[in-house]
Amino acid sequence: MVRAKHYVVRGRVQGVGYRWFVQRQADRLGVRGYARNLPGGEVEVRAEAEESVLDELKQELLRGPHAARVSEVIEQELPVTNGYESFLIG
Repeated sequence: MVRAKHYVVRGRVQGVGYRWFVQRQADRLGVRGYARNLPGGEVEVRAEAEESVLDELKQELLRGPHAARVSEVIEQELPVTNGYESFLIG
């Protein structure tokens, strides 16, 4: 069953290729949605996929690229919109 999640990733996640890392992982896993920078230095991720795939994506969000230092990933369940054809960087 497809689920939708909203993640806010905190730590050193801007200016280190984090959004592109997330896009590569999302494309590999078949996740649809987006990643974008927030004004406070966090990265916001909206993702739609099967629950097990979202669990794997969250593990990748926690890991991040080499230059990133993720301190926290806040997760929230959202209604599924099926409004995304791919995974975008905003």
